[in-house]
Amino acid sequence: MVEKPDAATVEAVGKVTEALETIERARGHLYSFHQLTGSADLALGEAVEQLEKAGHADWAQRISEELIGLNVLPDRWTFQVVEEYDDGYYKACRDLERSLLESLTGGRRHLHEQQMKDDRRTHGRAGHEAGPPTTPPVGR
Repeated sequence: MVEKPDAATVEAVGKVTEALETIERARGHLYSFHQLTGSADLALGEAVEQLEKAGHADWAQRISEELIGLNVLPDRWTFQVVEEYDDGYYKACRDLERSLLESLTGGRRHLHEQQMKDDRRTHGRAGHEAGPPTTPPVGR
């Protein structure tokens, strides 16, 4: 069982968790990029149909051939970019943070925030209760 970590360790581990949370946000933006690009590709397909109906077959053909289905990166559509990010950088960061937590805090998450909550709450006031930790120590 891991002893109660010292304040410097809690702060350092908290900084790693903060970095992972930022990476989670970046991952969300990457999924937005994926979905928005896919929506744009589908909208271009609708534009092609409308251009054809409006008598602009040349523009419809050009958009169809040059843009629809175009790779966003060499040999990759957005889903492939997302998968590579998830399986590479994101997984490495998430796994390392979990290992760090197991090693230094017994698997307990957000210890820095738990301390901040205790420091900032008004003890004894309704709505300011400490409550149980969100992650029980490993082995319990």
